[in-house]
Amino acid sequence: MPPHPDDFLLSSYRYHLPAAQIAQYPADRRDQARLLMLDAVSGEMKHGRFADIIDLIDKNDVLVINDTRVFPARLHGHKASGGKAEVFLLELPRQIAPGQALATALVKSSKRPKVGSAILVGDRRGDSLRCLVEEDMDDGKLRLRLSFAPGEDLPALLERLGQIPLPPYISRDEHPATAPGQDRERYQTVYADKPGAVAAPTAGLHFTPELLAALAEKGVHLARLTLHVGYGTFAPVRSDNILGHAIHSEYIEVPEDCVAAIYEAKRLGGQVWAVGTTTTRALEFAAQSGELGATSGWCDLYIYPGFQFRAVDNLITNFHLPETSLMFLVAALCGRERLLACYKTAIREGYRFYSYGDAMAVYRRA
Repeated sequence: MPPHPDDFLLSSYRYHLPAAQIAQYPADRRDQARLLMLDAVSGEMKHGRFADIIDLIDKNDVLVINDTRVFPARLHGHKASGGKAEVFLLELPRQIAPGQALATALVKSSKRPKVGSAILVGDRRGDSLRCLVEEDMDDGKLRLRLSFAPGEDLPALLERLGQIPLPPYISRDEHPATAPGQDRERYQTVYADKPGAVAAPTAGLHFTPELLAALAEKGVHLARLTLHVGYGTFAPVRSDNILGHAIHSEYIEVPEDCVAAIYEAKRLGGQVWAVGTTTTRALEFAAQSGELGATSGWCDLYIYPGFQFRAVDNLITNFHLPETSLMFLVAALCGRERLLACYKTAIREGYRFYSYGDAMAVYRRA
């Protein structure tokens, strides 16, 4: 069905969500989050638990996951003057020499740090990281040179000094002593493998090793790709017409074995299930020539109603913030009005929304 003119209006993706339905903590068990199942052909909705996904995914289908890992990008330190400063690394620092690395970051402090100033990060063990401001960039970003002990392993140092960044709608003031440890494990998928993301591919948070094993035993293929989720995923859409939005770029790797698994599933009559909007974006970027192929680099694909899907048949996703590019992507697969009907139903039925919330499956079986 061709898109309707309203599909391109930002206001058409607005809905009201009671604050109590913004999930602050994950479900007690990953696969026991709720699942809204939408047949995008008939419009039928069903309700269940995430573990019920095994009944939707058929033998010979392929489940494609994003194996990025969220790194501890949030660092608490102080300026030479003594004032507190928080460094939010927007990318995994690139080591350029022993004890030296470069990174792009946002810095929160009482006054914006000047070029040449430094922020010091340390802990009780004596570990330390010096962040020298080398360049004041666009959009409030700073280019930092990180200095640390030459024999120190930078990823290990970040693990000790940093915190897992959480989305701004999740508050941790209530339980500061217990929450950080829980988030370090639960704000990662069980298959997270390649550090580089500053936000989790949240649709994958619902899978357990047992559920993945049960799918494999059923005859479902599993394929991996990587998309490092960037800070731009939280960027607001400021254009009233969504066609005027400039989508953010994120680094992807779609390897040969992922492509081969998809072609084998197709050969056997199976369908492609993308776990999350990130996986969808990566696969469709890799198929823009008309034929899916292995690729790596920066993905700036913008998916909105009217988009022609070439790789993905079905989608597993969470419930997204209103007026966001993530909603546009899901609407491109199932239709905006149908998507909003699902959101209205989910709100009425008490579903939990956003990163730690419940899930939705959109499938288009003939």
